[in-house]
Amino acid sequence: MHPYLLIKLFNIMNSYETVFILTPVLSDDQAKEAVQKFESEIKAFGGKIKHSENWGLRKLAYPIQKKSTGFYFLVEFEAEGKVVADYELMMKRDERVLRFLTVKMDIDHVSYSVKRRAKAGATA
Repeated sequence: MHPYLLIKLFNIMNSYETVFILTPVLSDDQAKEAVQKFESEIKAFGGKIKHSENWGLRKLAYPIQKKSTGFYFLVEFEAEGKVVADYELMMKRDERVLRFLTVKMDIDHVSYSVKRRAKAGATA
């Protein structure tokens, strides 16, 4: 049976991954508070957080709003499609967010992510 049909048959939520960049003028505490707000909004919309990573302050490939660095974060979550639209609208309206990208994860993407986390956990 096709995976899409299994998802619809068993009402399994889709997996998504969002990478977003916060403005560098925030303190570490303010950046953590922003991430907690975004994660709580996903939960409020009916989603489930699977994993979250702080990639730290990094140099941008090109200036955004006259800023050359930003705080990078990754959030993996499960939710329905309508949740992503509401979540992205919230990110667009938040002035702390410079850029974001949400990607729907397929089965191979999810398995790679799990393997990568397991490998990183084993080396840490």
